[in-house]
Amino acid sequence: MSDPGCRVGPRGLRRGAALTLVFASVLAAGAATGALPYGEKQEPPVHTRSVAATADRDAVAEAAAEAVADGKSGTEAAEEAVSRSGDRWGAVYDEREYQEFEQALDGTYTGVGLAARRSADGQVSVSRVQPGSPAERADIRSGDLLRTVDGRRVDRLPVSDVVALLRGDATGAKAGSTVSLGVRRGTVTRTETLRRARLAVEAVTVRRIGAEGSGASGAVLIEVGSFTKGSGTAVRDAVREAPAGVGVLLDLRGNPGGLVTEAVTAASAFLDGGLVATYDVHGEQHALYARAGGDTERPVVVLVDGGTMSAAELVTGALQDRGRAVTVGSRTFGKGSVQMPSKLAGGSVAELTVGHYRTPAGRGVDGKGITPDLAVSSRAQERAETVLSGLGGGS
Repeated sequence: MSDPGCRVGPRGLRRGAALTLVFASVLAAGAATGALPYGEKQEPPVHTRSVAATADRDAVAEAAAEAVADGKSGTEAAEEAVSRSGDRWGAVYDEREYQEFEQALDGTYTGVGLAARRSADGQVSVSRVQPGSPAERADIRSGDLLRTVDGRRVDRLPVSDVVALLRGDATGAKAGSTVSLGVRRGTVTRTETLRRARLAVEAVTVRRIGAEGSGASGAVLIEVGSFTKGSGTAVRDAVREAPAGVGVLLDLRGNPGGLVTEAVTAASAFLDGGLVATYDVHGEQHALYARAGGDTERPVVVLVDGGTMSAAELVTGALQDRGRAVTVGSRTFGKGSVQMPSKLAGGSVAELTVGHYRTPAGRGVDGKGITPDLAVSSRAQERAETVLSGLGGGS
């Protein structure tokens, strides 16, 4: 929304937010139809999102085909069919949007290079700024509060909607388009106009904590912003390269999800085979298993919050149910529905609900989330470090 005077209607904003969630919350690597370019094929493609109803795939496909035959938009017709179905997160994407979707799978996106989360007092704060990004060049820092985007107040919006506005999803904004941010630091509020750019997602960051000047070995903090391609391997490598006996703090706060293959690889870093999750597709049961050879001895604490979604909840549930980690923070979002993509007449793609997934202990996540072992509302990382230290894995 580059024009501050323009207001996108509720349907447009929801669609933009849904597109953002699709980018971040894809849970599959193969295509059931064999026609969609997902790359390596394994299980049928499934996405995790919270929905109460599902649309009929044949009805959506028929609506799109009839519209195209009449010279109308197949995408709009399919959208209308999904909207009538009550499938809240069912969505239809045109070819351009789906191209963005594919790029997101590869870990790139159009935006300004900042991550946002809901602060303890309910405001939207900047949680991370990507080095070299438009946000960093504008001197936006972690801890700053986002007050407006293109003149629109965002303090009462879901974080996913704020991200959609930053990226311009609802208007199809491209690299080079501008977005105006109202930013507050301390008592000073200022407005910055940033030019969006094509950026690579920094999905995983690794650093040592609690070691400097203490004479102790400290711990390894692994922050996973999303499960895009390569992120699971990055987690595995970080665990393998950590000094013997040093604990791991796995930070999944604000992680909206990602590829199931990457989530399973990340979970495998701490497991020696065994079940990660189960899910059903049209009633047919499937299972996801960890690879053998993970580190089963190193102490692990997982940090979660209300922004921990879908594939990130899959990892959390697996490590919690398998007794492999202590979870600390607040209840996770609760996105555990399974969605499958299909190509429609005219080139658009529909994603409709087909089932749900469960943790190794059989717990459903959709609409419920995961309750951490230690529920804390503030200073979560500090509490998590204390727990890790008590497990023998920190300073």
